[in-house]
Amino acid sequence: MGNPAGVRRNFDKLEERRLRAARLLEKGLSQSEVARQVGVHRQSVSRWAQQLERRGRAALQQAGRAGRKPRLSPEDLERIERSLKKGPEEFGYDSGLWTAARVAHLIQQECGVDYHPGHVWRILRQLGWSCQRPTGRALERDEQAIAEWKRKRWPEIKKKPKTRGE
Repeated sequence: MGNPAGVRRNFDKLEERRLRAARLLEKGLSQSEVARQVGVHRQSVSRWAQQLERRGRAALQQAGRAGRKPRLSPEDLERIERSLKKGPEEFGYDSGLWTAARVAHLIQQECGVDYHPGHVWRILRQLGWSCQRPTGRALERDEQAIAEWKRKRWPEIKKKPKTRGE
């Protein structure tokens, strides 16, 4: 049956469902009837019945965490966040902006784990950080030169609509 895309599985509920099926099987109900009552495919109940017969109820308990184990421990994540809060200037960078490459370098320095800059955003999101743009304007910004460029140069390079009949 599966889950719709984007819906997380509730592993406690899944285990509860398997153990409920085990109780019904032990009462002597048929696999088809157990499947109907629990709301799963009969093949799932058949698999659970085999596991129950071979290894008992322990076989139907949660398997534990799915997927690859994280490369960074909770302590590593705390250390990274403390370093991020210090700012990039603290680590010798010119500007006060964290880029993905800079964060990847920070993680490598702090924890000895290499991450591709394209994947660093996952860690930042896990820490509650988001992509943001600087709020202020550059100190070097020359307003007079910008106004002059807009007045003279921009009209020269701006595309003009074609006139009809061309």
